[in-house]
Amino acid sequence: MLDLLKNCRLCGRNCGVNRLNGELGFCNSGKTVKIARVSLHDWEEPCISGINGSGTIFFSNCNLKCVFCQNYKISSTGFGQEISIKRLSEIFLEQQQRGAHNINLVTPTHYVPQIIEALDIAKSQGLNIPILFNTNGYENPETIKILSGYIDVYLPDLKYFSNKYSIKYSNAPDYFEKASTAIKEMFLQVGESKFDENGLIQKGIIIRHLMLPGLLFDSKKIIDYIYKTYRDSIYISIMNQYTPMYNAKKFPEINKSLNPKHYDSLVDYCLSLEIKNAFIQEVGTSSENFVPDFDLRGI
Repeated sequence: MLDLLKNCRLCGRNCGVNRLNGELGFCNSGKTVKIARVSLHDWEEPCISGINGSGTIFFSNCNLKCVFCQNYKISSTGFGQEISIKRLSEIFLEQQQRGAHNINLVTPTHYVPQIIEALDIAKSQGLNIPILFNTNGYENPETIKILSGYIDVYLPDLKYFSNKYSIKYSNAPDYFEKASTAIKEMFLQVGESKFDENGLIQKGIIIRHLMLPGLLFDSKKIIDYIYKTYRDSIYISIMNQYTPMYNAKKFPEINKSLNPKHYDSLVDYCLSLEIKNAFIQEVGTSSENFVPDFDLRGI
C-alpha cells in the first residue's frame, strides 16, 4: 500500500513525487504520518458528535491551503508530530475506549495508505465504530475507490462552483469537477445515509458547504447541483461559521464576517426547493473560539 507514495497521486494535485525518497509535493507531506491533535469533538453536526463527541484525529498538512483556512497552523505551517502506523492504530482504539461515537479522520487524503494499514491493525484488535472521512473534496476518485470497505461516512466539502473562486482562494483549478466526481464515487460506496436508534450516522454522506462573503450566487449553484444530483439521498450541511483568518486579510472582499442576511437567503432558497435533509447553523458560530487548540494532545 505504501508503494502509492512512490508516485504520489493521492489527491487532485497529482504531483507524482516520490515521497518514499523524501520528495515533497504540494501538501508538503513525506512518508510518515503527522498529526496535531486527538480529541473528542463536540462541534460537528449533531448526528456526528452526539453526546460523547466525535473521535477526531487532525492530520497535519493539506492539499488545498485555502487563504482563509481556520486550521492554517496545521494545514499550511505543517505543525504536528510524526507517528508510526502502529501508533495511529492505537489512537483509533483509544478513541473508541474513550467512548467516541466514531473515528473522524480530518484532512486525511495525503495519508490514505498509512491510514488503511492502521485501520487493518485496529480492526483486527476490535475497532468497530464508524469511520468518517472528513475531506476538503479535492480528491482523486481512484483514491476514494481504494477506501471502499474502510469508510462508513464521507464528509466532503463542496466549496466552490466557479473555478474563478477556487483558483483565487484555494489555488485549485477544476475544483468543482474533481470534488463532484469524487463525491459520486463516495455515494456509490456508501449509498443513502443511515442512522442508529440514537440518531447517530452510521453510513452515508454529508456534503458540507461553507458560505463565503459575497458568494451567495455561487452557493446557490452548489445547492442546485447537490439537490438535483442526489435529492434526499444525502444530507447537506450549510455552514455560516466563516471567520476571516490566515491570509484572508489579503482579499478585502472576504476579510469580513458573512452577512447574516445572505446566509438566511441561502437557507430560504433551500426551503423553496423543498430540501428536507439539511443541517444549518445558528448565529454566533463565526468566532476563533471554535478553532481547535492544536496542542498535540492525545498523540
